Amino acid sequence: MMSASAATNLFAFPYHNCRNISSPEDQSAGRKVYSGTAPARSVLELDDNENVREYLVEAKGKQKKTPTLVHQAIRKTLEANTELFSILNGGIVIVARDAEVDDKVKQMTLLKPSIINGSQTQGELRRFFAKTFNADYIEPSIRFEIIVTDDDDLIADISIARNFQNDVRALSIAGRRGQLDELEAHMRTKFPGVELQKSESDQNDTGGSLDTEKLIQVTFALLPAEMMKKFGAQADPENKVFSYSQKTRCLKLFQRLVDDQENQDVYKCFLDVAPLAWELYAKWKVHQGFVGTGIRSIEREGRQIKEVPDGLIFPIIAANSVFIKYNGLRWQLQPPKVLTDDELIRAADQAYKEMADHNPQTMGKSKACYSHILQVTSIFARLAG
Repeated sequence: MMSASAATNLFAFPYHNCRNISSPEDQSAGRKVYSGTAPARSVLELDDNENVREYLVEAKGKQKKTPTLVHQAIRKTLEANTELFSILNGGIVIVARDAEVDDKVKQMTLLKPSIINGSQTQGELRRFFAKTFNADYIEPSIRFEIIVTDDDDLIADISIARNFQNDVRALSIAGRRGQLDELEAHMRTKFPGVELQKSESDQNDTGGSLDTEKLIQVTFALLPAEMMKKFGAQADPENKVFSYSQKTRCLKLFQRLVDDQENQDVYKCFLDVAPLAWELYAKWKVHQGFVGTGIRSIEREGRQIKEVPDGLIFPIIAANSVFIKYNGLRWQLQPPKVLTDDELIRAADQAYKEMADHNPQTMGKSKACYSHILQVTSIFARLAG
């Protein structure tokens, strides 16, 4: 019996039929697994907070995604073959902390349930019932699998594993595993209240959440060479081209850092550097010092610099890595006062025009361009002692 204190987290789940299909391994671990079919209405109000992705057509933010072929196929089945929906659709996987089955009334009582695979199906069902379903339709049934466990780590692993066939982005996996939580906390030391994007659904958010993948890229660009060498990131520590051109690799390297117990000092450095890197990126993204350079790829409003391409910015950020120093408590950015932004702009302007053929993407991927600006900052670093 569930405790009275759990009542507010209970969910009534009517079904047509339900079987306990728990394996011996499930039983020995204290898990239960149920399978069956249910009226489609049974899943409309379920949460999907444990899932690595929500219904993408109506994800966070005002900018809605265009329905994919998957969404269109579900709609076609619901509208043209309603009676076949339960066998043409893959169904929904649900996780719950506890469950009671009452086969007399054909209803399960679930404690804190969540969809972990099937948010797109649920979203299309909601759309169907709200906009299309009427008396002429037979209410569709849906197949379900319910996994009952109170193991939070296992729930996260199940959610990730059950979604791999849908090409879940690495960002969603990192977010679901909690690998971005410390990074977000460190960002809030300089940017109070900031929220990182932790799933592909968050990337539709127009409310100001921070681009996590970009943050990780610029942090690797600013990470000092000594930390890159120690981490053994399979890259020339003086060559930060990968930070601009290999977004997915940067995220995977970061995930490695989080889990690498032998290099926690590198991870600590990364966390300290991240707010500094983002502040530097934001500064150079709209740096008015580029006025008068004649760089055509810079977006302007009149004479005002509106946006500088990342290809110009990343070599500048990477060149500043020589000024990342440890003060005994934390890593800080300590450029010498005699080095002005004008010096870096001149070096970037020269690299852009003479080495990158006026192409910001070429500059962002050119080791020569990074080395050219790094030579400037290295001279000032040596003079500063």
